Amino acid sequence: MEKTFHTGAFNFTLGRNKVFSREEACTGRESVRAGSPSLGNGDRGGKDGAFSRSLYSDFVLLHKSKTMNEITRYETPWEYCAAIGIKPLHPLVSVIDYSCVKEYRNPRGLCCGYYVVSLYCGDTDCGVRYGRNMYDYQDGTLFFTAPGQIMIFSNHGQAYRPKENCIALLFHPDYFRGTDLAKHISRYKFFSYEVHEALHLSEAEMEDIRICFHGIEKELKQRPDRHSTTIVCTAIELLLNYCDRFYDRQFITRHSANLDVVSRLETLLNDYFVARHSTDGLPTVKYFADKLNFSPDYLSCLVKKETGRNIQEHIHYKLMEVAKDCLCFNDKSISQIAYELGFEYPQHFSRLFKSKVGVTPSEYRQMNLMK
Repeated sequence: MEKTFHTGAFNFTLGRNKVFSREEACTGRESVRAGSPSLGNGDRGGKDGAFSRSLYSDFVLLHKSKTMNEITRYETPWEYCAAIGIKPLHPLVSVIDYSCVKEYRNPRGLCCGYYVVSLYCGDTDCGVRYGRNMYDYQDGTLFFTAPGQIMIFSNHGQAYRPKENCIALLFHPDYFRGTDLAKHISRYKFFSYEVHEALHLSEAEMEDIRICFHGIEKELKQRPDRHSTTIVCTAIELLLNYCDRFYDRQFITRHSANLDVVSRLETLLNDYFVARHSTDGLPTVKYFADKLNFSPDYLSCLVKKETGRNIQEHIHYKLMEVAKDCLCFNDKSISQIAYELGFEYPQHFSRLFKSKVGVTPSEYRQMNLMK
């Protein structure tokens, strides 16, 4: 299923086959179109398959999706730096100042085997494409990609040179394997956020990020010794911790808008059970994330900030409330109720119910019969 947002301008695709225009990356107007393009395996591209995820460049981000034809893949920062004419600081880690990049051509698509943290400085008329709204800072934008994510460019093959002030950190998983960063990298959920869920920074926040970038770059330029990897990994983790802090701030400044999202989630949950979608199985985080046009991780973090429960806990809470009503107000068997709620096996329902309510469904029904 492919969702398309329409305006009089151009359309572009990003994340889980979603197609957005630059004006409507944040709006709720959408049409649903079936039959998205088929995906297949692609070949490695040539040197002109360089990449800069620019504010002026139209692309798609398909998280951990199948690859398409004409995909250029760079396994390491070294390969990518060589392709765009930049001397890498390390085969597995590099800080790139895009003002030093000469003109090149974007590939049809790009897939990287490493993490990327990109900072774009200054306000642009394309800010809304990254989900910027009236509550957000206008001084800069940070966004993130993880290994295996795919970018598809609509302006591929055209001569291109970055116009804005951009710095990017590229780091491969092999560099920090066995370090504390390897243990903690999964905590940074923003690597799986969509492009329109980017982080918008104040000038003071941007300065903190710049200091981290420059600290990493400075250490990479030093003569390597037994402390080098530890220092660089610690600096990368400091950068990611700042990003985590600033996302917390962004959730706070978007409080009013986020409450509207939670309200719409409640409506979708109610509609799910009223319309008996549960016959298709239990409600999933992805189902509601797609309905609300968010990535699952971003929506879960948003709901957690506003309600104290992540979205999975929120779904379970609603599921248990519906289950309690079913147990109290009809005489259907426990198995029948479990199937109607979307459970494949009644024992799974009983186990979840007891873990959330503290008693089994049968015990709960008996307790209420005695009232």
